[in-house]
Amino acid sequence: MWSSRAISRLFILLLLHSVVALVSAQRSNRTTWKTLSGSPPLVIARGGFSGLFPDSSVDAYKFALATSIPNVVLWCDVQLTKDGAGICLPDIKLDNATNIAQVFPNKDRNYTINGVPTRGYFSVDYTLKNLSNVVLVQGVLSRTERFDGNGYSILTVEDMIKQVSPPGLWLNIQHDAFYTKHNLSMRSFILSVSRSVVITYISSTEVNFLRSIATQFNRRTTKLVFRFLRQEDTEPSTNQTYGSLLKNTTFIKSFASGILVPKEYIWPVDARNYLKPRTSLVLDAQKEGLEVFASDFVSDVPLSFNYSYDPLAEYLQFIDNGEFSVDGVLSDFPITASEAIDCFADLGENATERVNTLVISKYGASGGYPACTDLAYKMAISDGADVIDCPVQMSKDGIPFCLSSINLIESTTAAQSNFRNFTTTIPEIKSGSGIFAFSLTWKDIKTLKPSILNPNAKYGMFRNPDYKNAGNLVALSDFLSITKNQTSLSGIMIIIESAAYLAEKQGLSVTDAVIDTLSKTGYDKAGGHKVMIQSTNSSVLKKFKAKTKYELVYKIEEDVGDAVDSAAKDIKNVADSVVVQKTSVFPLNSKFLIGGSTRIVSKLKSFNLSVYVENFSNEFTSQAWDFFSDATVEINSFVSEANIDGVITDFPSTANRYRRNKCLNLGDKTPPYMAAARPGALYELITDDELPPAEAPLPILTESEVSEPALPPVSKSPPSSSPPTKAISGASPPANALSNKVTISIFFSSLAFFVAPLMP
Repeated sequence: MWSSRAISRLFILLLLHSVVALVSAQRSNRTTWKTLSGSPPLVIARGGFSGLFPDSSVDAYKFALATSIPNVVLWCDVQLTKDGAGICLPDIKLDNATNIAQVFPNKDRNYTINGVPTRGYFSVDYTLKNLSNVVLVQGVLSRTERFDGNGYSILTVEDMIKQVSPPGLWLNIQHDAFYTKHNLSMRSFILSVSRSVVITYISSTEVNFLRSIATQFNRRTTKLVFRFLRQEDTEPSTNQTYGSLLKNTTFIKSFASGILVPKEYIWPVDARNYLKPRTSLVLDAQKEGLEVFASDFVSDVPLSFNYSYDPLAEYLQFIDNGEFSVDGVLSDFPITASEAIDCFADLGENATERVNTLVISKYGASGGYPACTDLAYKMAISDGADVIDCPVQMSKDGIPFCLSSINLIESTTAAQSNFRNFTTTIPEIKSGSGIFAFSLTWKDIKTLKPSILNPNAKYGMFRNPDYKNAGNLVALSDFLSITKNQTSLSGIMIIIESAAYLAEKQGLSVTDAVIDTLSKTGYDKAGGHKVMIQSTNSSVLKKFKAKTKYELVYKIEEDVGDAVDSAAKDIKNVADSVVVQKTSVFPLNSKFLIGGSTRIVSKLKSFNLSVYVENFSNEFTSQAWDFFSDATVEINSFVSEANIDGVITDFPSTANRYRRNKCLNLGDKTPPYMAAARPGALYELITDDELPPAEAPLPILTESEVSEPALPPVSKSPPSSSPPTKAISGASPPANALSNKVTISIFFSSLAFFVAPLMP
């Protein structure tokens, strides 16, 4: 059960909320909202912060209060027990959110729910006392189960109100007809609760239930909301589909103040998961005088590709699109909804930067287009990146070009091309087999199509499939032409790896090629864009330091928690700034931040080195639980807590938007949804029996890991790079063989997303 440390930590979080909420409430809002009332949209926390804690648990509700706007409304799905008690539980089937199957094994039963035979455990078969030993657990596979050991009791509605004191209370009645068949009255229960507490909203999917209580409530204090299910589903009272009922808003207005609809009613999504044109639902319903609330907002399932895996962008689409705003959003992650409303709505394209954080692209905007293509670079510029990067590879004929990897298979269609028999293994530079850039001429390479990177494919998350092979590969000279006259850019970053191997084994000097190309395009002249040269090899930086005046960036590829002074001094001797991994700043254990931030950032900054951190992605699978499946929360924590100087990201628009939001630099008036995550705070809420095995502390960077001999001279007689007659594994496969393997791999990755937890 609870440890004293965990209780203390949660108390501090709640105390922080109580202070911050007061100052947050005093902050000026935008002048007008396109909601029905003109007030900001509501944040409705479904089961509390159910995206993290078990749905409808006391901590889910309390954490929603601690991280949301002051007037957050807490949602309770009401189920009735055999003895008529109303409990908060997200599903009529208790086994979907509790451990009841372990407490009462083999006691599941069959019932018909809205005409559908359903097997499971149901509250109508148990008294409240029967359920006293049943505890709430996480019912969504993509979410952490680490808090299941806390033994969260099922809350009655009265218990929830007493223990949490919600600013606004929303009771959802989903199955009144089912309970009526079991001689239980949801109407009587609701009326009984209303005598001792103000219920702000009551919603139901059943017309008759709302009509039966309509005259019992003052619409000024309690609003009745008709909840729509899927358009093809049948409403049991009228025997009409919800789609047909939507056409009769005058009828709905006779017993309800508003409607709650799945978000697809407003912005439909096609079979390819792209947005279709919006419907007129919101404008039509608000014209009728009905408030419109949208449901199904979650941050940990793949969103429409139009949102680039950014849940904040989705909220803004519904509340800040210039034409209308929904009157509220029902969310499992109220922190993101809160920041959308209070910090990001009505920013405008020219909003002032409020923090001095450099935004550096990762292969351009490679979250939306294939890495290092002309389209990825142009999108990164448009999205507000300060620095655009080019990882330089060398072709067989000595042409430097931009590509994310020296292995062409990783980001092009080389494996499906006529060059598939060039596959070989070179453990000195890359593990596994590959088709390497220096094996083909630039003319050959240009015949390949780029292929979008999918770093989270094992979780069934794929990027922008309509553009998976879009754009053109670019030579370094082309890259410099794209960036040359872009006044929004402050600089470019040239990344160089494998220089020693290319010089010694392939007779190619990547350093000389880069210096020559930069000179020919005028980048060596003063007054233009800043040129940054990045490498994991100090020998590369030494050569550039001897021959140029560019800013030099040393990359620490391994996770380290600190550096000895001599190592930091050695870095300072060859570089002006450093790139480190996210986990070097905030160490993880099973996707939880542990302890405080490491000393690596402060150590490097003490030697007057700027620190940039990579890689920041929008996909929630790339983030710690402490960042609540929200890329903006993650960026904010690194900037405001770790004090880093720049972020390296494949989604520059997310980072650029973050640094312009209205909730930055407010001191002690900073609202809780723009406060940095506290490393170790969530970890301390895990009971001992649910804790993951302890991780070894991060190593310390030593001087020997930084110092390197000078680059070898370029070989005058490089070995032949003619294609081998066979691929590394034997005879080369038919042209479509690898394609079939890729297809099968994608299928199983997608399948795994639905049948297994996404993360430990």
